[in-house]
Amino acid sequence: MIPNLHLDIYEDTDRNALADTMEVMSAAFDPVFGEAWTLPQLAGVMMMPGTWLTIARLDATPLGFALVRSVLDECELLLLAVAPLWRGRGIGETLLRNSFITARRKGIISMNLEVRASNNAIHLYEKSGFEYVHRRPGYYRGNDGQLYDALSFRIDIGM
Repeated sequence: MIPNLHLDIYEDTDRNALADTMEVMSAAFDPVFGEAWTLPQLAGVMMMPGTWLTIARLDATPLGFALVRSVLDECELLLLAVAPLWRGRGIGETLLRNSFITARRKGIISMNLEVRASNNAIHLYEKSGFEYVHRRPGYYRGNDGQLYDALSFRIDIGM
């Protein structure tokens, strides 16, 4: 854990929060895979009820973020990213644990996610207690035109 790391949670669209998220996203996602969202996509999801964005900052510098959408007592981790220079320092784990805490406060009992089968973040998810549900062959199409399998995971986070 990084001393002075601060987590800010947004449940409404905030222009500065969206800009910070896009800054991390553009650095964190390899363009080959086409996983990064556009600003309009991010803003559109933030307008949906039950969505929240958590940004990890050191001073004013955004280091990572988690985007979660909930429906009833379930939620989906839509995106989790850490700026490449800050990886391996517990920021992703901190964002994930905070997402669990926020979800529990909202009465949510389970979290789902889908991830490209070759994504290194799978280690974090499994370490955090997510269980493999199934594989979706050829689910993602990268900017290189290749198809990539998606893995679905789920965790019961209880109340």
